[in-house]
This record gives sequence, C-alpha cells and structure tokens, in this order.
Amino acid sequence: MWLSSSGASEIAPSDNQTTGPSEEPALVCAEAAFDQAFHYWRGASGRRYLHSVYSLVGCPALPQANFILVRRHEDGSREALCFGNTRDDAMSLNLARLRHEGAKIGANEVHIHLLADTAEARKFVESDLTAAHTRQPEASEAA
Repeated sequence: MWLSSSGASEIAPSDNQTTGPSEEPALVCAEAAFDQAFHYWRGASGRRYLHSVYSLVGCPALPQANFILVRRHEDGSREALCFGNTRDDAMSLNLARLRHEGAKIGANEVHIHLLADTAEARKFVESDLTAAHTRQPEASEAA
C-alpha cells in the first residue's frame, strides 16, 4: 500500500524538514521490523525528502513518484546517480523503465519519495534534488 500526505505542501519547508544532515539514513521505529529502509536526501532549497529504499531488483511496481537511482558501495556509502520521477499511469511500466535505466548506469538501489502528490510537486522535488547533488564544473575546469 502506498501512503502519501494529501494535504502537505511540497514547496514550503517546515522546521523539521530543514534540520539534520543533507544525506542520512532515516530510522523509523525499529528499522529491522521493515522490509525496506528509509533515507533522507536534502535539496538545494534546504528541504529534506524522505525516501523508501529498495534494491534495484526488489523494488515494487511504482505509482507516479520521485526516485533516485543509487549505487551503494561495499563500505555502505551511497552515490546518487540519477534523479527523476515516474510519469506513467501503468505502475509496471514505471518499474520496467526504472530497472532498465538503473541497470544501464550501475545502480543497485532505488530510493522512492512518495509524498509529492502532483506533477508540479514531483517536478519541484526532482529539480531541487538534482540542483543539490549534481556537481557543477569549477571555473578552472570550464576554461
């Protein structure tokens, strides 16, 4: 079952969304009791976004939602490879496209953010996270 916050604003951050590290595990109850873990990623706006974490193979079919394709290294560190949002009404098609893209770029995890209820909110989340985690070339590299 997918849960979302139907009345929550995706644009304006609240105090509890702006504190804490930019990228961190989120402990929800006793994590061992859940099949998947949770993880926060911070956008350029300072807002933190809670994501459910799945293996690339273990990810379920997805409704329209934000995703991050992630490579988790042996030391436990995570590297965000691709930010996006699913756009199809067919949940199985969203999953197929996500797995295909993840396999092409070497991802082994999928992080899913389900709390953006509208296409506009999902686009904002995608842009916010991409801006925060995409390395911009330094002036000396651009020359």
